[in-house]
Amino acid sequence: MCLNLEAFAYNTGLGISYSPGLPHPNSYNWGWREYGNRVGVWRLIKLFDQLELPVSVLLNSAVYDHCPEVVAALRKRGDEIVGHGRTNSEHQNDFKEEGERELVAEVTEAIRKHEGKAPAGWLSPGVNPSPITPDLLQEAGYQYILDWPMDDQPVWMRTRSGPLLSVPYPHEVNDIPMIALHHGAADKFAEVIVDNFEEMLEQSAEQPLVYGVSIHAFLVGQPFRLRHFRRAMEHIRERADNVWFATTGQIARHYAELFPAR
Repeated sequence: MCLNLEAFAYNTGLGISYSPGLPHPNSYNWGWREYGNRVGVWRLIKLFDQLELPVSVLLNSAVYDHCPEVVAALRKRGDEIVGHGRTNSEHQNDFKEEGERELVAEVTEAIRKHEGKAPAGWLSPGVNPSPITPDLLQEAGYQYILDWPMDDQPVWMRTRSGPLLSVPYPHEVNDIPMIALHHGAADKFAEVIVDNFEEMLEQSAEQPLVYGVSIHAFLVGQPFRLRHFRRAMEHIRERADNVWFATTGQIARHYAELFPAR
């Protein structure tokens, strides 16, 4: 389970627009996003607790200043904190190499300061890495990246300074494309979660597979969507005897132990 925890400074741009045609961002669009940090995320944390689900928190480091109490609640649960840039109001493709290196260093240090250790994994804001993002992450000590949704198993990538593991990140079972881009209804997103799970569970009898679900609190934290999402996750939790519930970092470490980079 990947929970995207993001901060959008008002009037700074980028992000999915809820009100196309108006200057972006506007109060309506900003409020849509902010609802997740103020309300939706607490409903999701309650659900995660009820179902005893481990979570990978894809964290904009600006959230430490914006709503530190949310990160504290997830830290208390023992969830993994994954680097996700400073804010989704900027993309790494907009920086030259030195600027991107400084961005990665700033995020890494913020997480180290608050969590007591550096993050092992990274997802670029907007899932929009630059051509040298894997190089910079590997050189900064990162163990894995989530920017390349190209497989159902981890894949070793070559960088200019050594190997970096690509861990599957859900591109389709993801509320941004499903709901915000393709206008899928809440019940249909729940069906996608369940159907994808059941199919992959059957196929996993022949080979181990990584199944992820990616959510944003401002979408799935809405009450009418939460009801369907809860139903889907309860269905998966009932199959606990056949599933390893793990964070992306746990998956990366397990794979690297079994199949070290050549």
